[in-house]
Amino acid sequence: MSMAALKGDTAFQARSLFRSLLRQSSQFAAYNFREYARRRARDAFREHRAEQDEGRVKELLQKGVKELQVMKRQTVVSQFFQLDRLVVEGGKSGKQTGDRNDIIRQTTE
Repeated sequence: MSMAALKGDTAFQARSLFRSLLRQSSQFAAYNFREYARRRARDAFREHRAEQDEGRVKELLQKGVKELQVMKRQTVVSQFFQLDRLVVEGGKSGKQTGDRNDIIRQTTE
């Protein structure tokens, strides 16, 4: 197997892992966890974009696969604890009325 073919295969694996991490990060129930996982995946790949050492690249890919497996387990657990959607997610619409301790959401539908 030539070096170019091996390098192309590694690049394909890296892109595939990146897409899998982004896809899995969108499965978190909580907005903050979703955004953190997405940002962490992008930052990690950007940090090691120029890595040339074949052994180091393989090591990073293995670490990424382990992180993906952890993320899959975490997303399953996060589905058990779904919270109300945040305003930044485009949650419920309407106005809040009431005093400080008894806020009531009124929908404007």
